Formats: sequence, structure tokens, C-alpha cells
Amino acid sequence: MIKYTQSRPTEVTNDDLLALYRSVGWSAYLQHPANTLAAFDHSTVLWATEQGHLIGLIRGITDNHTILYIQDILVMPAKQRQQVGTTLVHCFLNQHAAIGQTVLITDPEPRTQAFYASLGFREVLPQDYGRAFVLDRRY
Repeated sequence: MIKYTQSRPTEVTNDDLLALYRSVGWSAYLQHPANTLAAFDHSTVLWATEQGHLIGLIRGITDNHTILYIQDILVMPAKQRQQVGTTLVHCFLNQHAAIGQTVLITDPEPRTQAFYASLGFREVLPQDYGRAFVLDRRY
């Protein structure tokens, strides 16, 4: 049975966390693992575990009033397409239901775009909402 918790499960180690990033190929997070791990101290996280093993998470940054920025949604490849990611997003958004604006930035893969569209997110187009700008200094 999958458990979804707001507090980091005691059995989830830093190595487990980095292994999750490795499993989905997010290598930028592994270049400076100390930074990645420190980010969790300043983030809102919902954890998904199964039999004590980390299988997914959603991580965001928020002021708890006006804005929620979703930074990461990860699910172990063996658990993808089993509603884990969908459940993580729904639970996370429900926890922050009073916040009016949720933002995320993702890659342009059709599969990823379809996933977020299925959850009610819409792509920002200049004529619809505004412009999104990103300064990526990870590389």
C-alpha cells in the first residue's frame, strides 16, 4: 500500500532521495548533491512510500498565501503510470487549496505536457496570461 505523508518518513535516507533523482535521469540535481539535499530543508514536500521505500515525491516552494511553485514531481520508473504522480499532485494541491496561483516549469516533451494538461494546468501563452521567463544557472 502506498503512503502519502507531509513529513519526511524516518526510513527515507539522503541516499534514497538522490537515488530517486538518479532513477528518473535528473542529473542536474546530482552534480551538487549537498545543494539538492539542502533544498528540502526549505521546501514543502509530499512523500510517497511503499513498504518503507521512497517511490515518489512532489516538492514546492510557497508563501502559504498567494503563490505555490511546484519544483519537482518524481516517481520511480517502475511505479510510473500507476496514478502515483497524479495522486501526489492532487493531494499537494488540496493541501494548498487556499492559494490562488500555482506555477510550474517543465520540459517540452509531449508526454509531460499531456500529464500536466490532464491535471488542469495550462501552458502560458503570451496572449493568454503573460510571459514566463527563466534564468537557469545550473549548468
